[in-house]
Amino acid sequence: MDKIKGTGVALITPFNEDLSIDYDGLENLINYQIDGGIDYLVLMGTTGESAVLSKQEKQSVIAFCIKINKGVLPIVLGIGGNNTLSLVEEIKSTNFTGVDAILSVSPYYNKPTQEGIYLHYKMIAEACPLPIILYNVPGRTASNMTADTTLRLANDFKNIVAVKEASGNMDQIMKIIKNKNSDFVVLSGDDGLTLPMIYMGAEGVISVIGQLLPKNYSDMVSFGISGNNNIANQMHYKLYDFYGPLYSEGNPSGVKACLELLEICKCFVRPPLIEASDAIKNEIKSLLKK
Repeated sequence: MDKIKGTGVALITPFNEDLSIDYDGLENLINYQIDGGIDYLVLMGTTGESAVLSKQEKQSVIAFCIKINKGVLPIVLGIGGNNTLSLVEEIKSTNFTGVDAILSVSPYYNKPTQEGIYLHYKMIAEACPLPIILYNVPGRTASNMTADTTLRLANDFKNIVAVKEASGNMDQIMKIIKNKNSDFVVLSGDDGLTLPMIYMGAEGVISVIGQLLPKNYSDMVSFGISGNNNIANQMHYKLYDFYGPLYSEGNPSGVKACLELLEICKCFVRPPLIEASDAIKNEIKSLLKK
């Protein structure tokens, strides 16, 4: 699964002031990623505000991204939920033309047991025609998918090929890396932990900050994977100060403020999120000037 190694970027969905979708901004953003050297695009994740897009809007954004990308970069589609039966039916009815893999978050809100999480992904794996990236993000789902569950799924289903790990639990992540099959890919789900995870054996990241500074971040990841640790460390610490303000008022408010400063797209978000404060914008502006 070389297509999902390296730096994947969880794309935002740009909005106009009236909160309609800003397709010009989206085109600018995609071209900025391609020019910046990232490895693949991830659509309809949390960063893309998928929770506040209608079904029709999602379909329109996906089709537009595939059109603008023109097959240059692999595309991963976020498709997850906490209603397993409904999700399976959605997968069965989805046209995956132009999509290389799916990213599916562990069920949120319901707080299932580990056996419930296993059953959820089992049903997805049996229905999905594409490779599947598991997504463990306890801070959003309110339940952690343990290393044992991740490894069990990886061993039992050939189309479960990777995990995006955003638990922040380094012991859990090390357990997965130590015991996984060689062809199962571990990806960072936390921008600030990407380089430490690569040093432990992870093979990439699905990043938010990567779309802000695609060349800087993807170069850091590449240097880390290739063992050029001194250069990778220097780049990591140059980026380090961004991690606080980027997420302090919610995601993607921070990264949208950054992208507006770079004149790529506007900073508007849909409720219940709110636009980044002037204090955060000024802090980000100062960091970008550096």
